[in-house]
Amino acid sequence: MTEPRVWSVTQVNRAVRGLLEDTIESLWIGGEVANWTRTRSGHCYFTLKDEQSQLRSVMFKTEAETLPADPEEGTTVRAFGGLTLYEARGEYQLVVRRLEAQDAEGLWRQAFERLRLKLEAEGLLAPERKRALPRFPKAVGVVTSLVGAALADILTVVRRRAPWTRVVVRGARVQGEGSGDEVAEAIAALGGSGLVDVLIVGRGGGSLEDLWAFNEEVVARAIVACPVPVISAVGHEVDVTISDLVADVRAPTPSAGAEAAVEDGEGLSDALGVTRTRMSGALRAITFRRREVLGVRLGQLRRSGVGLVQPRREAVSRTGDRMESAVRGIATLKKARLTEVAGKMDVLSPLATLGRGYALPQDASGRILRTVEAFEKGDRFSLRVSDGSVPCEVRSGS
Repeated sequence: MTEPRVWSVTQVNRAVRGLLEDTIESLWIGGEVANWTRTRSGHCYFTLKDEQSQLRSVMFKTEAETLPADPEEGTTVRAFGGLTLYEARGEYQLVVRRLEAQDAEGLWRQAFERLRLKLEAEGLLAPERKRALPRFPKAVGVVTSLVGAALADILTVVRRRAPWTRVVVRGARVQGEGSGDEVAEAIAALGGSGLVDVLIVGRGGGSLEDLWAFNEEVVARAIVACPVPVISAVGHEVDVTISDLVADVRAPTPSAGAEAAVEDGEGLSDALGVTRTRMSGALRAITFRRREVLGVRLGQLRRSGVGLVQPRREAVSRTGDRMESAVRGIATLKKARLTEVAGKMDVLSPLATLGRGYALPQDASGRILRTVEAFEKGDRFSLRVSDGSVPCEVRSGS
């Protein structure tokens, strides 16, 4: 009798593993998530189940890193992968290479909501935290893809509305693995450069997964920390991202973001014209009213001035008459006194004596010669008479 072949446990498990991997190709399996665990190594272990059965599943680190968030307990998902057997325990399992919610965006929505609640709890979504945009920025910064339509749209709008505004662009990948880190780095670099007054961060439209870079926490933190106001201009009007919620201003499209960043030059010129016209009209009205008031007050002043000035004018006139009369009286008295004094002086004056026929001898210095001894032979002197002087000379002595 032939001895039966005896398989070891390892051989059996290995054979079953080969059958599973070779016979059943990769497939999609739908079910609910239970007992989700992410280990320190980055691998994720969970159970897929329906109402009657369950299937152990594993998602290794490389694939797990592509998930926007760990699925919540009971989330209905579909997993793509291959069946295998874990030989050490003899348990077969599904090695998941891709995992998504049944509605295709469910996991992304879960991740979005978790981060939104977290940032809201920190007060980062509060309206009072938002900063006002500068009305007339000298330079606008742009963080977006260098090859996308968003950049062209932004540049077109700025050139049309405010061609004097400088635009500084910092390129970054806006989709795919690592794009969130690039966007965050670009925001920090351009916002902190001191070269711009306001920053536009954005891209064109796409699916929730396409726009995911702008739903990452690292980008949200970079926007909050940016020294200058930030405009989030991501996707289309129906798209709402975490960046939109934390930014100072949310614009539905990149073009709208540019319009929010710069004033319309033509509209501004028209507004200035209207303002100038209004100010001129107001100034004319104010001037007219003030002239009317001034005219009324001037008339009142003139009418009241007659009553105030006339009595004082008459008083001044009377005072002037009295002063003039007093001056004339004083002058008459002074004249009479002067005549009296002059008469007395005339009587006492030597000239009056000379007028009666006398002469007054004087030497060359004007000294009066009173005696004969004062005269010597040869001396010259003068005789002062009433109408002048006569030169004389002594011919002989006394």
